[in-house]
Amino acid sequence: MFSATSTSRRFLLSSLSSSSRVVAAALKRNAGRSFSSKGDDDNWIPDVSLDTDLVHGGVCPDEKTGGILTPIHLSTTFVQESVDKYLERGYSYSRTNNPTVTMLEQKVAKIENGFGAICVGTGMSATASCINAFMKAGDHCVITDCSYGGTNRICREQFMPFGMEFSFVDFSNPQNVADAIKPNTKLIFSESPTNPTLNIADLEAISDIAKSNNLLHVCDSTFATPYIMRPLDHGVDLTIQSLTKYYDGHNMGVGGALISANEELYERTKLVQNMHGNIMSPFTAYMMLQTMKTMGLRVTRQSESAMQIATFLESHPNVEKAVYPGLDSHPQKALADKQHRNGL
Repeated sequence: MFSATSTSRRFLLSSLSSSSRVVAAALKRNAGRSFSSKGDDDNWIPDVSLDTDLVHGGVCPDEKTGGILTPIHLSTTFVQESVDKYLERGYSYSRTNNPTVTMLEQKVAKIENGFGAICVGTGMSATASCINAFMKAGDHCVITDCSYGGTNRICREQFMPFGMEFSFVDFSNPQNVADAIKPNTKLIFSESPTNPTLNIADLEAISDIAKSNNLLHVCDSTFATPYIMRPLDHGVDLTIQSLTKYYDGHNMGVGGALISANEELYERTKLVQNMHGNIMSPFTAYMMLQTMKTMGLRVTRQSESAMQIATFLESHPNVEKAVYPGLDSHPQKALADKQHRNGL
């Protein structure tokens, strides 16, 4: 079982082949060079706002030219100086690491306040990567009964036939989560706000439940975006993002991300990504490095517009009920105000 302890690291390292350990070591070196907020090298633009980080965070000017825009590296393979220095530069084959994609992963990790991130083809790829990384046949997951349809479907149609168990419960009350835990539970899977019903999960309370039972807690926070809420700030171990929705936000590309709170979880997700070949194309990564720069502007305006629409609909005589966490009538407004930042 993986948890936010040194146990996961020992299990991971004991399970790696010698060649995989070389890859993991290179990935660790890359993570050390990243501009993750928990790394050592994130000070070339220190102590700035999230809006500034969305533009500049994680982006390292080219050492030779001074170019500020990350280039598109379409190369499949990368020359090695020698066998002894294999992967010293961090790159060998683009299934494992690609400079453009790595830059996006570092920037996503910084924005989400995580140790590291993997960027993959779609949001569902991130969900599948998470379950593949931390569950096996015979394991049990407590999951929200109001999740994205694709998440519900893959749990029922693929992972349950593989011998995994899932309990779909109402996460609006954390006690329901605690009551659903079994001896073979390994993962708690929340989504907040839920798609499309906008239910809110108390992430701190659920994270406390997970930690007290030595379990991992993953949250799909796509609808909130890191501009409104960062699950890792509330004790969550892993965050799932469908980058398609708000990181891209321009209907130009699809992608997903799985962000880890610590090195052990990151190494495991990176290994699983490498084994599965579940990657993002460099061109898509390049585009998202540009589109995410305006996330703050877009999400702020979208939230303001949504509030105006919800207020109008709630007062309309032909509307029976309007559901929006910003409305005073929403039963979880206090929780939304507590977890959501910037008054959004």
